[in-house]
Amino acid sequence: MSSSGGPLTDTLQCSICLEVFTDPVSTPCGHNFCKTCLNKCWDNSQTCICPYCKETFKQKPDLKTNTTLRELADHYKQKSPEKTSDVLCDFCEERKLKALKSCVMCQSSYCQTHLERHFRVAALKKHKLMDPVSNLEDYICQKHERPLDLFCRDDQMCVCSVCTATDHENHNTVPIEEETTEKKTELMKTQKDVQQMIQNKIKKIQDIKRSTEARKRNTEQEKAARVELFTDLIRSIERLQTELLEMMEEQQKAAEKQERDLIEELEQEISELKMRNIELEQLSHTKDHLHLLQIYSFLSISRNTRNYPEIIVKTHESLETLRRALTQLKDTIDEKLSQTVSSELKWMQQYAVDVTLDPDTAHPDLILSDDGKQVRDGDFTQKLPDKPERFDICVNVLGKEGFSSGRFYFEVQVKEKTEWILGVARESIHRKGQIKLSPRDGYWTLILRNGDEYKACEDCRVSLSLRVKPQRVGVFVDYDEGLVSFYDESSSHIYSFTDQSFTEKLYPLFSPSLNYGGKNSNPLIITPVSYNK
Repeated sequence: MSSSGGPLTDTLQCSICLEVFTDPVSTPCGHNFCKTCLNKCWDNSQTCICPYCKETFKQKPDLKTNTTLRELADHYKQKSPEKTSDVLCDFCEERKLKALKSCVMCQSSYCQTHLERHFRVAALKKHKLMDPVSNLEDYICQKHERPLDLFCRDDQMCVCSVCTATDHENHNTVPIEEETTEKKTELMKTQKDVQQMIQNKIKKIQDIKRSTEARKRNTEQEKAARVELFTDLIRSIERLQTELLEMMEEQQKAAEKQERDLIEELEQEISELKMRNIELEQLSHTKDHLHLLQIYSFLSISRNTRNYPEIIVKTHESLETLRRALTQLKDTIDEKLSQTVSSELKWMQQYAVDVTLDPDTAHPDLILSDDGKQVRDGDFTQKLPDKPERFDICVNVLGKEGFSSGRFYFEVQVKEKTEWILGVARESIHRKGQIKLSPRDGYWTLILRNGDEYKACEDCRVSLSLRVKPQRVGVFVDYDEGLVSFYDESSSHIYSFTDQSFTEKLYPLFSPSLNYGGKNSNPLIITPVSYNK
C-alpha cells in the first residue's frame, strides 16, 4: 500500500530514506536514489550493489543527476511543503521522540532509533512502512484485523487477504502495488494529455497574439493611408479656396477700374456739353441769321444717346469656375476612395477559402453541380431524405465548411439573375418551416428581388442604391471583429454588418431563389477569387 503522500509521493520517494528525493541520481540498472543515501550504502560496502534490485556493479558507477526527477521533486516540495509530524514514537520510554515512520503490520510508530530493527531483521524488512500517522487503524481491515494489502477492482476498494475469501470472493483483486503501478501509468498518460492541452492552449494564445499584432499593423497602415488621403483633400480644398478668393478679388479690382474709367469719361463729356450749351445760348440771341445757319451743323447735339457699358462683377464666371473646381475635387476624392477600397479588398482576398456546397442541407428543389460549386432551382421537387439539417421550405443551401475564428472570404457569380440571397448563417439556425433573415435569427445576408431591388437583411431591412448591378459578389467575414461585408467585382463596397457578436460556427449561405418559369434559372456559382491588382 502506498504511503500517505499518495502515488505521486511514491514516485518521488527514495527507497532508502523513504523521503522525497534530494539530488536524485540514477544507477545503470535504472533505479533512482538520493545521491547522499546511495553513497552512504556503497561507502559501508566493499561492492556496489543496487539497494532495490540487488544488481552488482564491477566498479563504482559514475552517478549522473536525474534532472527531470529533480525538477519534479523540487516542484512537489514547493507545492506540498513538509508538515511537522505530531506522531510520537510508541517505544520511547522517557522523552518521547517524534516518529520517523509508522508500520502497518506492527500498528506502531517508530523514531529513527527504534526503526533500525525494521531495516536489519529479515522478517521486519517485509513490513509496510509509511510516513507517521496517528490513525494506523485506517490501514487495517476493521473486519479481519489484517493489513489492507489488496485492491478489489470490482468494488474499487482496498481489502485484506481474508476479504478475498469471503465478501470479495471471485472478485478481480490485485496487490495494491500492481494497482498503484497502473494508476501511475494512467496518471502519467493524463499528465501528458494535460501537458498537450496546455501546449495547444499556449499555441492558441500565440495565434491570437499574432492575429492581434497583424490586425494592429493593418489598422495602423489603414489609419496612415486615410490620414494621408484626407490631408491631401484638405490641401486641395485650401488651394482651391485660395485660388477662388484671388480670382474674385481680381475681378472686383477690374470692375472698380472700369467704373473709374467710365466716370472720368462721363465727367469729360459733361464739361464739353456745358461748353456747347453756353455757345448755343449765345447763338440763340444773335441777329446774324447767315452766321447761325453756317455754324448750326457744327453745334447741333446728336439725338442718339450713347450706350455706356453696365458695370457688373461677373459672379456667374466665378460660380462656373467653382463648379469646375469642385467637380475636379470630387473626381480626386472618388479616385482616392476607390484606390483605398480596392486596397482593402485586396487585403481581404488573402483570406480566400475554398467553399463547397453541402448537399445534406440543400432544399429538395435545388440542383447542385457535381463539384459542389453551383446551385440552381430545378423547378421541381426531388425525393431526398428528410435530414434534420436540410431546409424544407426555404430554397437555401449551406457550405460544408464552418468557421469559428479568424477571417474568411469567398466570391459568388450572380450574373443574369433576378433574385438571390447571399451571406453567412450560424450553425444553430432553424431549417424547418418559414425563417426570418436577420442577425437576431442567425443570418447576415444580402438579397436581390425583382431584378433591381437590393436590400441588407438587418432586423429592419435596409434598401440599397447601387450604381451598377453586380455580376459577382464577394463576402468577407472577420469572426473576431464581428464583421460581415459585401463587395462587387469593381471593388465597390456594397454593405457591412458591424459590431456583431459571434459565438458559434458560421457557414456560407446561398439561395438562387425560385426558377420563375425560367426567368431566374441561372445558377449561383462559387468562383475562384479574382485578385485585384
